[in-house]
Amino acid sequence: MLKRGFKQLLAEANALITTVSVQDLDFLLDDDETVLVDVRETVERENDGLIPGSVHAPRGLLEFQADPESPSHNAALNPEYRLILYCGTGGRSALAAKTLHDMGFSDVSSLAGGYAAWRSGQEK
Repeated sequence: MLKRGFKQLLAEANALITTVSVQDLDFLLDDDETVLVDVRETVERENDGLIPGSVHAPRGLLEFQADPESPSHNAALNPEYRLILYCGTGGRSALAAKTLHDMGFSDVSSLAGGYAAWRSGQEK
């Protein structure tokens, strides 16, 4: 039996990080020090599309791309900036945001409903 399953991990992440609504996203992205980060896999971006202007940092490589001392560091993942993470529906981005918070990033959040919610909002 697991000590903590995905439901508990998600609850812990959601209790710690903030969530951004799709409706607030455009307003928040007007700030030059806010970065939208797609943590989905490359194949998801290729097959499903992406939110324009987003930076790609797959969940499986996030810690390596976020750490300035890593050879895989992605300079867009600046700990001084506000990072808004998204995935398919919001679960992975919440866990990823908690990971970045644990690494020392002070302003990380997750897009509520992820790419699916954003795409649904675009269709209206």
